[in-house]
Amino acid sequence: MLEIRKISDSISIGLLDLKAFSASESILLKREQEKAGTRFLLKNLLKTALFELAYTKENKPFLKGRAEHISISHSHDKLAIIVNTTENTGIDIEQIREKVLNVQHKFLNESELRFAGGDIDKLITLWAAKEALYKVYGLKEIEFIQNLFIEEYTGPEMTGRIELKDLKKEYRLVHEKIDGYKLVYVLHEL
Repeated sequence: MLEIRKISDSISIGLLDLKAFSASESILLKREQEKAGTRFLLKNLLKTALFELAYTKENKPFLKGRAEHISISHSHDKLAIIVNTTENTGIDIEQIREKVLNVQHKFLNESELRFAGGDIDKLITLWAAKEALYKVYGLKEIEFIQNLFIEEYTGPEMTGRIELKDLKKEYRLVHEKIDGYKLVYVLHEL
């Protein structure tokens, strides 16, 4: 139900099976499951219940009065949270589904479309990677095709870029498959 991973000295990731958590807590409503699951997972990641989760006007989560950077993602029955003590971060978890074939043209540029080649796993990975970059940026004025770029990858790590008129940043990301889901998170800025 609960998994806590120490990725590095500065990064921890928590994963929670929302279905199992909700059954153990007798929570029926999906929104309440996500809210209670987020609090439970943060409590386990931070090793304290003394925190206040807040959101910017752009809906980016942060911990009031604390230095850690966080990112939260949920998809169907999975919840994922990343905590980074040194730099801004992003995480995304997506259920692997064929539905992505219908929308790939809405979030991938031509070279990314060629690289994915209609492969569902690659499409979901690219979508989740762009979502993680979007969460690092944290503001709304970003277009997935025009401002977020993922380079071709062969292993579990990949490089992603955010390119805006006045901003260019590059990040190392990691992807992995977990029980029919794809998890992608930002490892660090390059």
